Amino acid sequence: MFGFFAKRRRKKIREGDFPGAWAEILETNFPIHRQLSAADQRELHGHILVFLDEKMFEGCGGLVIDDEIRVTIAAQACILLLHREPAYYPTLRTILVYPSSYLAKHPHDEKKKHHRLGESWQFGPVVLAWDSSRRGGKNAFDGHNVVIHEFAHQLDQIDGAADGAPTLGQGEERGQRRQLYRSWALVFSRDFECLQKKAAKGKRTVIDHYGATNPAEFFATATEAFFEKPRQLKKKRPELYEELRAYYRQNPVAWHGSRDR
Repeated sequence: MFGFFAKRRRKKIREGDFPGAWAEILETNFPIHRQLSAADQRELHGHILVFLDEKMFEGCGGLVIDDEIRVTIAAQACILLLHREPAYYPTLRTILVYPSSYLAKHPHDEKKKHHRLGESWQFGPVVLAWDSSRRGGKNAFDGHNVVIHEFAHQLDQIDGAADGAPTLGQGEERGQRRQLYRSWALVFSRDFECLQKKAAKGKRTVIDHYGATNPAEFFATATEAFFEKPRQLKKKRPELYEELRAYYRQNPVAWHGSRDR
């Protein structure tokens, strides 16, 4: 019953007016928006409206949250939700935003701290550095985007701890879902191992070397490449590109045009 009312409420929000000032922010800070079809732009606007209605933004380190910050981050998070039944990151309530990189505890040694640009917690907040978030949105063709990276982790964490295998085949029969997971595991494990070998040798790769850390980081960095370097990814790792295309139900090659080098 709750799900029914939530869907109805979200549908009403998506059908609301998208402020002109927000559209101007997208034009300036998120050039991917220009590459989308009119239908995809409308869908993205609707997802942004719901996202900003449901998520709370908190400024840290003296940062004052304004519409530029909220809309710029929301657009990058919501590009991952096109063409699917959006869950709007169900365990996420709060996005913490610092002006720039921030000190955080080292994941394997609480006595150590290191600078970070972002992080994602399964039952906690997403934390982002604003300067990197804005830069990632504006330069949508370099293969690096901290917002897309952290929200890919959120998708990965919906079905449990981040392991590089998000929920696949929702609504499909069990046999079909099993086949989807087998294909995903085969392609991702092979390409993850390939990235590890190339990273160890210092070779240039489409996917950032940080993806060689573990399967969860591989999925997040592969998602960055999928949206920002789709032509290169499709050429170098065609089966990986197809797995991501099927999962995200998008084909960024079609709207990147000649900008992707």
